Amino acid sequence: MTTTTNREAAITIDDKTPSITIVREFDAPAKAVFRAHTEPDLFVQWVGPDSLDTSRVDRWDCRTGGEWRYVSIRNDEEHWFRGCFHEVRPDALIVQTFTYEPMADSVSLGRLVFQDLLHSRCRLTATSLVDSFEARDAFVASGMDVGVQEGYRKLDGLLAR
Repeated sequence: MTTTTNREAAITIDDKTPSITIVREFDAPAKAVFRAHTEPDLFVQWVGPDSLDTSRVDRWDCRTGGEWRYVSIRNDEEHWFRGCFHEVRPDALIVQTFTYEPMADSVSLGRLVFQDLLHSRCRLTATSLVDSFEARDAFVASGMDVGVQEGYRKLDGLLAR
């Protein structure tokens, strides 16, 4: 199943593996899009849906072998996320784990590929492999598509500055 509209991310849910692929283009070079994913002061300005405030970073060591942890807040409810950076190649690739702490037994492996396009544009392809179809379906049902679309719209604004 693929969903896409003008200027939105295409989200593909694989029927054969418990994975999700998100493809989105940005009006900025790969270097800028990569930087917005790796510098915590920039990352917190765009990640997630509009209804969450992600301004508190507990740990952020964006290098191969590093780790990260941050909290997103909605009203007074905290949502903690954490993971490890398995591979970081400047302006090109991030491979990392992702865990929503209340569901610590469910870990996804993400691969983000940053590809320069003509006219200083970038295509980001993010693939997440989840540990089961049930976990993947719960991730999809959680409203992740709203978070992806709203987050990337905020990223567009950040990159335009």
